Amino acid sequence: MPERIAVFGTGYLGATHAAGMAELGHEVIGVDIDSAKIDLLRRGEVPFYEPGLGDVLRRHVDSGRLRFTTDAREAAEFADVFFIGVGTPQKEGEYAADMRYVDDVIETVGPLLTRPAVILGKSTVPVGTAARLAERLREIAPVGADAQLGWNPEFLREGFAVEDTLRPDRLVIGVDPENPGRIEEVARSVYAAMLERNTPFIVTDLATSELVKVSANAFLATKISFINAIAEVCEASGADVTALADAIGYDERIGRKFLGAGLGFGGGCLPKDIRAFMARAGELGVDQALTFLREVDNVNMRRRKHVVELATRVVGGSLSGIHVAVLGAAFKPQSDDVRDSPALDVAGSLHLRGADVRVYDPEAMRNAAAVWPTLTFAQSIEEACAGADLVLVATEWAQFRSIDPAALAATVGQPRIIDGRNCLVAQDWIDAGWEYYGMGRHSG
Repeated sequence: MPERIAVFGTGYLGATHAAGMAELGHEVIGVDIDSAKIDLLRRGEVPFYEPGLGDVLRRHVDSGRLRFTTDAREAAEFADVFFIGVGTPQKEGEYAADMRYVDDVIETVGPLLTRPAVILGKSTVPVGTAARLAERLREIAPVGADAQLGWNPEFLREGFAVEDTLRPDRLVIGVDPENPGRIEEVARSVYAAMLERNTPFIVTDLATSELVKVSANAFLATKISFINAIAEVCEASGADVTALADAIGYDERIGRKFLGAGLGFGGGCLPKDIRAFMARAGELGVDQALTFLREVDNVNMRRRKHVVELATRVVGGSLSGIHVAVLGAAFKPQSDDVRDSPALDVAGSLHLRGADVRVYDPEAMRNAAAVWPTLTFAQSIEEACAGADLVLVATEWAQFRSIDPAALAATVGQPRIIDGRNCLVAQDWIDAGWEYYGMGRHSG
């Protein structure tokens, strides 16, 4: 049976979740305080790049199943199920997560709940947040204990968010074991289509549900930094980290995914989530349990510096006046997200060292220019690389992986390339006369 759903927050998580819920047959209203963003969404336009989302969004805006508002009261009068999908950024000058936006949702919608309602949090939050918010909700909601809060962490991958919303690999629902209420029942109704496909459905306590997401992100970050640390050893010893990763990836206990050495991880989730996890562990008095994450973070940031130093060595010891083409600005392909992007960070560092940096990215140019307006942005691969002394592949877009090295050699000034994502076929570039430099790989 379709539910009447309100989703608070219309960023990557909220807008995708709202559209996904409409695709599943529910009536949905998205809520945000940003009126400009709401105007775009009302017209069926996505304010960021996410493959496939525009089609789903427009389909259900046109059908009337999905609408958007800045009026929380309108949403409260409409919905019986509420999702929290707002951001939890890193606090400025601290590792801890900034919870003001999540708290604001509860403080805003709570006093408007005049009939029984279920709120499901999807935002990534420090453990203990859900219990605190549930208690606060009972205090301020006119219906008291009939306003129930559970936690339903998201596991979206930017670039695959629509698929991950509609066909998740698992669903996790956190409830208070002493007061479970209707949360599991409502969640099963919302996700009925997924449960019919036998999607794993895990019901646990609130604290565990909060820790599932940050633990998953911490593990992935650790795996990425592990292979990048091994890449450092490979570079010092003459070994090849790609062949090494292939070999250990056959071990089913390890697996090959996330063992790609390169510039490291970035984006709006992994960096800030592992830092917030460390901060929360400290508040709980178990900071030593997560001290390894500090080195995970350090390894990740060190890879960016390593590439800048490699570029300096490759061009003869000074970047002053050197034309460097940086291919990629987004933190990953299939995204326009430049938050904590290794690609854009490296481009900026090269610029600050005196290089003439020209950046091209298929989708992230506008966002990159807002962060680094002093960089030069090209409109194509060829424009970025024309006369370049060095080419750096910093985001593994398919367009970059498929470049013809022989054709590009005729465009650049010097055929030198740093494969910052180990996404190119090295021998093809070497055979075409390029100086090729990979991450933890043999160069030629």
